Amino acid sequence: MNTQVSFASACDTREQKPRVQELAPNVYGYISDFDPNCGFIVGDDQVVLIDTRPTPRMARDFLADIRNVTDKPVRTIVLTHYHAVRVMGASAFEKDAPAIIASQGTFDWVRERGQADFDSEVGRFPRLFAGVEEIPGLTVPHISFEREMSLWLNGREVRLMCLGRGHSGGDTVAWLPDCGVLFCGDVVENHCGVYAGDAYIQDWAGTLDAVAALDPRVLVPGRGAVLQGASACTEAIGLTKAFLSTLLASVQEGIAAGEGLRGCFQRAEAAMTPRFGQWPVFQHVLPFDVARAFDELSGMEHPRIWTAERDRELWQVLRG
Repeated sequence: MNTQVSFASACDTREQKPRVQELAPNVYGYISDFDPNCGFIVGDDQVVLIDTRPTPRMARDFLADIRNVTDKPVRTIVLTHYHAVRVMGASAFEKDAPAIIASQGTFDWVRERGQADFDSEVGRFPRLFAGVEEIPGLTVPHISFEREMSLWLNGREVRLMCLGRGHSGGDTVAWLPDCGVLFCGDVVENHCGVYAGDAYIQDWAGTLDAVAALDPRVLVPGRGAVLQGASACTEAIGLTKAFLSTLLASVQEGIAAGEGLRGCFQRAEAAMTPRFGQWPVFQHVLPFDVARAFDELSGMEHPRIWTAERDRELWQVLRG
């Protein structure tokens, strides 16, 4: 096997500078063109972060931009789920000794596959791990919850909810009912490839229905521009659902026709490229998405752990 197989993302060398975007009074997104989005909420005496960026070096840039808004300490970090590109920058905030909060599903995910996920993602997205050598270890939550918990910032509720399995087994959304702002992690994407390599794809549509039922007025997707207005939020939720349903339908057709993984991949690529092929990271995520859909539709309930070696083997089979 050629161990020098390059992922589509290895060719992505264009730096993206995230921008602070005010979403409501004291509520901000930290928004890239199509890198993972983060956010923060300013209370009377603290800042609450929504995810942290991939490395301490990149998180320090995030902190510097927060300091242009407020000098209040970062006391709480909320993890929407556990993928290294979202959480490994947490140590940059350790001076303020923040509490790290995640769902129980995410906590279990860290213990089960956190190191393998880190090793895999560094290989997949080299540009997103600038300063990787500074990472002191896995980001482990201090507080976990099962289905729902609320943080209160001077009367404002930040409601953390697990609405169902989807992008991972522990997805959390952060909902601010007073202003209609919803931080979705990677449950919803905005015209960007939807990564489903660690997903519960058949459950995801129901989770998206639960997101829609909140009727958000502003939605921060995992990747892509912030959605402003109810109709834009509804459209992004629908497009995410359409991406996943097209993936499942094409892989199911391949399985029914007796095709193996490569045949299912070719079928999915042909079905999905006309509508989704120009979306950022589409070419990167599709092999992993098809592999997970193939496993799930073949009866494997839980996603297999990705390792750097398994990544390269899959890419060689499907793209090599």
